[in-house]
Amino acid sequence: MYNFEFEKPTTVADAVAALGGDDAQALGGGQTLIPTLKQRLNQPGKLVSLTGISEMNGVSVDGGVVTVGAATCHADVEAGAGAYPALAALAGQIGDPAVRNRGTVGGSLANNDPAACYPSAALGSGATIVTNTREIAADDYFQGMFSTALEEGEIITAVKFPIPDCASYQKFLQPASRFALTGVFVAKYGDNVRVAVTGASEEGVFRWAEAEAALSANFAPEAIDGLSVSADGMVGDIHGTPAYRAHLVGVMTKRAVAAAH
Repeated sequence: MYNFEFEKPTTVADAVAALGGDDAQALGGGQTLIPTLKQRLNQPGKLVSLTGISEMNGVSVDGGVVTVGAATCHADVEAGAGAYPALAALAGQIGDPAVRNRGTVGGSLANNDPAACYPSAALGSGATIVTNTREIAADDYFQGMFSTALEEGEIITAVKFPIPDCASYQKFLQPASRFALTGVFVAKYGDNVRVAVTGASEEGVFRWAEAEAALSANFAPEAIDGLSVSADGMVGDIHGTPAYRAHLVGVMTKRAVAAAH
């Protein structure tokens, strides 16, 4: 590790002010940032912790929407999001107990790791990402691997998840890291079905439009028989080829639809 300044503000306004310097970086649960600091892959001069801001912590339900504070850890989402069972179940599948009690929703979405779970929940739910300056639709927020619509100095304060008629997240995990080799979040809102895929594409989380159309017409696993995702642009590594991950997209989508029922 190396020397740096550390601040833990108690209000969003103070956090934004603290991040106004040229070399400051926001810190959520630190599950990604701290390892990169240890390896000196990232060396900000100041870390601004967001976990002490009370208005950014907790889970609430109002008018068919689950709102999760950006500083809320995964374990608290699992415990508090009972009104949206698929979201609570997703939170309970992330990492191990240590990760779930430190990692935060806002940190995950701000980092936008291509194999993270929360991006699929946000995109699959048509969630709204709330920041200190605006609200961003999930369809506009994710912009490629580790890339988002957040501007310099902008921080996520909460995420609003509309509660669907039914939903499920199914993850084919890498057993050591517990990241998704391929994960699929399916959510049904009336006659509209959203299918979001994480872990498979080099571009990060994406919606599978063909499956959405088929499932909106017939919400059953067999509705996507004959459909497939191209292996072009899929991740290829020691854990699986692009073709393997493309195949998993279909498999996990069927599992998610069956579980949602």
